[in-house]
Amino acid sequence: MHLTQFVYALGLAGRVASQSGTVDAFVASESPIAKAGLLANIGPSGAKASGAKSGVVIASPSTSNPDYLYTWVRDSSLVFKTITDQFTLGEDTSLRSQIDNFITAEAILQQVSNPSGTVSTGGLGEPKFNIDETAFTGSWGRPQRDGPALRSTAMITYANWLLDNNNSTFVTNTLWPIIELDLNYVAENWNQSSFDLWEEIDSSSFFTTAVQHRSLREGSALATRIGQTSVTANYLTQADNLLCFLNSYWNPTEGYITANTGGGRSGKDSNTVLASIHTWDISAGCDASTFQPCSDKALSNLKVYVDSFRSIYTINSGISATSAVATGRYPEDVYYNGNPWYLTTLAVAEQLYDALLTWNSIGSLEVTATSLPFFSQFSSSVTTGTYSSTSSTYITLTNAVKSFADGFVAIVAAHTPSGGGLSEQYDRNTGTPLSAADLTWSYASALTAFGARAGTITASWGASGLTVPSQCTANPGSVVSVTFNVQATTQLGENIYLTGSVDALENWSPDNALLLSAANYPTWSITVTLPASTIVQYKYIRKFNGQVTWESDPNNQITTPASGTFVENDTWR
Repeated sequence: MHLTQFVYALGLAGRVASQSGTVDAFVASESPIAKAGLLANIGPSGAKASGAKSGVVIASPSTSNPDYLYTWVRDSSLVFKTITDQFTLGEDTSLRSQIDNFITAEAILQQVSNPSGTVSTGGLGEPKFNIDETAFTGSWGRPQRDGPALRSTAMITYANWLLDNNNSTFVTNTLWPIIELDLNYVAENWNQSSFDLWEEIDSSSFFTTAVQHRSLREGSALATRIGQTSVTANYLTQADNLLCFLNSYWNPTEGYITANTGGGRSGKDSNTVLASIHTWDISAGCDASTFQPCSDKALSNLKVYVDSFRSIYTINSGISATSAVATGRYPEDVYYNGNPWYLTTLAVAEQLYDALLTWNSIGSLEVTATSLPFFSQFSSSVTTGTYSSTSSTYITLTNAVKSFADGFVAIVAAHTPSGGGLSEQYDRNTGTPLSAADLTWSYASALTAFGARAGTITASWGASGLTVPSQCTANPGSVVSVTFNVQATTQLGENIYLTGSVDALENWSPDNALLLSAANYPTWSITVTLPASTIVQYKYIRKFNGQVTWESDPNNQITTPASGTFVENDTWR
């Protein structure tokens, strides 16, 4: 090695060691603070949860700017998945009463009639409740369909532990009726539009689809285990449909996961990173169809997501293009002026730690054309191929990924106040904590990221060995009438046609595309019978003198209703 290279390598090693020491110290000091902060926000005895019923998780004790003194099904379920994992893995055996209280509280909330409906008419999609277990009746982005999936996952983890420890009666009599309500809701409503986890966009969301898919897979396995086999076929059928739909979010041209099917944004969103860590299954290896943390698609997506924040936050100024930076929900965010969040920055670290654990389990690391841009950040000479854990390339890359992951934790450490309290956000210009103080989800995200760094491996859920169906379907046999209207000016002899992703739209065939009527020109129209409750992608095309011209990307997309009719009004792009 040349002397200058040697000096550089020594300097790099010194910086890595210094950062690692900083992160080690932060993890050691922050872990008990985060655990205490999380438990303080759970009723009835949590220090900051006054007024909350037993087992109810408050999102934050903040009551103004913003008022988060409510219980969200999503947040509560993620918090209790963290608690349940710590208990079932033997890390903290004192948490069992907390889990039992959560189960009792959620059973009550399932039955509370609310603006989304009753327990049998859509009420399980209600996102939040008052902390005294009454309905929140104000205007809100509802429904949000990730909650039932996440709640069932938290309870299934506990149910499997109970079964392993010879307590099948409680599982069958108490847990299963709660879990089954949530799983049935997922199976029946996964293909309906939903507000995303940020409660802003009403479309389909990658995060929601991913956690729904997981819930039905592990729900089917639990049902089989306790003899409730009447539901398993439907759960697995809908899980296959969800897996098929999950893969439609991938944007191969740009190398990232488009987080939402609507909303008019780029789709670069922490939603996708959170989905990857909350559906991690080490037994699935680096499977790309379920977007496992070490899969080439998830790593490519991670780079695109992280890079989208490099130039928009002042606190990221001057940081090299291959180092960790503060990240937020999505680059177009304007909530509280659009800042980095503690939980989103920690999620990046957690995905990388999960990836490292998986590569170590496999004993090798694969670089594909899709993941090459991610790995090239750490070694400009790396090429596609599979590298065994004994190779110098594997060691170089994994050491660099570990340092990269630690960098995101170091950023959180730098912007955490001396008392260790974690708010929702930290200011994009100064790094000062802001928005809701003591956000329970922030504390949970710290605990799961620290756990992954320490080597914690959570239970598998059935992601291994899955095959993506060739076509997404839902509720076969149920159909609705859909009218497509598109504003398009044409020249004499030119016509507008329609084709798309389902049989009724000729499966993207330009030759067999459906001719629209120009009776109300310049509006071209056609009414088509389509499968009900189904995600349908489509495009209009022009035909003139034998030439075919497609609309510009991306594909148009609708979710057909469960019944009745639907009208879609478009303008040629």
